[in-house]
Parts: sequence; C-alpha cells; structure tokens
Amino acid sequence: MSATASAETVDLVAASVRELNQRLHDAASGGPTGWRVSNPNGAHALAAGLDAEMDVEIDGHTGYYCAGMNKLATVRVRGNVGVGVAENMMSGTVIVDGDASQSAGATGRGGLLVIKGSASARCGISMKGIDIVVHGNIGHAGAFLAQKGNLVVCGDAGPGLGDSIYEARLYVRGSAAELGADCIEKEMRDEHVTDLRALLERAESDADPSDFRRYGSARQLYTFDVDNAGSY
Repeated sequence: MSATASAETVDLVAASVRELNQRLHDAASGGPTGWRVSNPNGAHALAAGLDAEMDVEIDGHTGYYCAGMNKLATVRVRGNVGVGVAENMMSGTVIVDGDASQSAGATGRGGLLVIKGSASARCGISMKGIDIVVHGNIGHAGAFLAQKGNLVVCGDAGPGLGDSIYEARLYVRGSAAELGADCIEKEMRDEHVTDLRALLERAESDADPSDFRRYGSARQLYTFDVDNAGSY
C-alpha cells in the first residue's frame, strides 16, 4: 500500500520535521489518510509515533529512527534508512525499499517491517513480537536477545545470530556465519513452512520457503546456572 496521487504533500525543504510530525499526529483525529513526504535529505525521526491508519510515503533517504513507535500506519521509504528504523514498533507496516543501518526493528512489539535491501548489525535486537523480513543480508548480532516474533533473512546472516535468544523464530535462506550463545538450528516443520510462506508473501518476496533453515533457542540460558557461566 502507498500514498495515492491525491495525498497531502509535505516538502521538507519548506517545512521542518517537527511540523511534519505534528501534522501527521493531528491527522489521527480525522485529517488526511494519505501523505507524501519529499526531500527528506536524511532527516531523523520522520513519521515517528504515528497512531492511526494512514499511508505515508517518504520519497528519499532518511536518518535515525524513521517510523519509530509506529502504530497502525503504513510507512514506505523510497530510499535507505539510518539507525533504528521502526524502533519499538507496535503495529502496522514499515517498508524500506533500500538498505537499513543498525538496530532495524529494535524492541519491536508488533507489526511488519520489510527491508528490500540489506540490514546492518543488530537487526531485530530485543524484538518482542515484531515480524521482520529482510530481502538481502544482515550484519552481526541479528536478533540478539530476541524474545518473540519472526526474523526472516532471504540472504546471509552475520556472526552472532540469535545470541541469548528466547522464543523468537529465525529463518535464514543463505548461510549463518556463526550462531550466538544458546542459538541452535531447529527442525523446519510444515507449520513453519506455512507461516514463513505467509510472511514472505506479505513482504512482497518470491523466495521459496523450503529453501530456508530455522533457528531458535536451545533454552539452556533461561535461568542462571553456574555450570553455564562461560556461555553468558
């Protein structure tokens, strides 16, 4: 879904980020539901804290924390994003047509984050229910301390994947350079293939779910045990 031709347009050459975000927040009470943002020029915190069903299309690259704390809205970035895109996302959809910097989807509690390019380090760190689909590769420490949700990587995963993971599910089509503490490869059952296929379709990916491997927690580090002290 994207902003329509009749969308409200905000040019960030003429308006400030504060003005843009205020107009988006005000629209939650009954304003326009379609928005287009031009000339973002790497600005930070664009479309942050949205709390209504609306479509926001950002035409260009953004800086830190784009679409942070998103709830209900659909935000699409026609470019690359900086650190912490969709950080603490609650619901809705965030789509990045380019690449993402570190900590994409950090602490996300719900909704869907799609990265059409690749993501840097700590993608999905401490995720708590969000679904993340990366069409390319991810860097090191992906899904570190991940508690709940799904991280799907259509390319390769860097070292430290799933370190100290809890109950999140990780799917990787390419290679996983090195698994983090307490993360192991798990059986890919029919139910996982079905769930993964649905996620890939929602993320506009034509990847075959049968090509993926699943990773998750070995459940050895849930509570402290002195015999496992060296693994923490």
